[in-house]
Amino acid sequence: MEQASPLEIEHRGPVDWVTLNRPESGNALNAVLVGDLLAYFEGLREREQTRVVVLRARGRHFCAGLDLTDPSFNPQPRGPHAVWKVQRSIARIYQAMRACPQPIVALVQGAACGGGFSLALAADIRIAGESARMNAAYLAIGLTGCDMGSSYFLPRLVGSAVASELLLTARFIHAPRALATGLVSEVVPDAELSQAAGPYLEEMLRATPMGLRLTKEALNYAIDAPSLHAAMAMEDRHQSLLALSEDAAEAAQAFVEKRPPVFRDR
Repeated sequence: MEQASPLEIEHRGPVDWVTLNRPESGNALNAVLVGDLLAYFEGLREREQTRVVVLRARGRHFCAGLDLTDPSFNPQPRGPHAVWKVQRSIARIYQAMRACPQPIVALVQGAACGGGFSLALAADIRIAGESARMNAAYLAIGLTGCDMGSSYFLPRLVGSAVASELLLTARFIHAPRALATGLVSEVVPDAELSQAAGPYLEEMLRATPMGLRLTKEALNYAIDAPSLHAAMAMEDRHQSLLALSEDAAEAAQAFVEKRPPVFRDR
């Protein structure tokens, strides 16, 4: 019997629905799933027909973190080079998620721990099921709480006080508090997670393809911009570029004619 792929990718027109498919292990990240996630997200830059990505998981849990039973994550002999290689192979996933031009919507139910928490943090929009509970579990396995981008993502999403609490204690943040702190955009019953993504997808797909891509790019740079001047310099370049596009002319004409614009990414 052929073994199911740990990562299912369904292309629904301009939206990719990407599903973690190891429900029997809480969708924990084993070596195969790590490789598949990395290959998928690194490949998105060349996949312009994909405009938005939905990242979700099969079963009760979003992602229980690293699969510590996978021997690939316990290299022998256990020297600095071997451990560094494993660390970097996983860390590249989160960098690829931020570097890809497509917005990512994460649908989180059940546990999202450690590396699974960081999958949610690296997304652009997070929607939580009522059962969602997330934590930086690294402290519980004898490591620092700052791993897989957690020390970067969390303070920027919830502020340094809440981030410090979560990283220094490995406490879970449950769906209601995640909503109150702005970590997630909304909380819905678990069974309605896919349906809840619909309005976000529809609104993003109304934008021009290039406008959507450059919005994510500008946000990525602006979050670390040294000044208002630096952030607005990028905005000015993007807006001047897109103002010369055929899609911008079409949007203006459609406004005058009181009809929806038809964009062609030109």
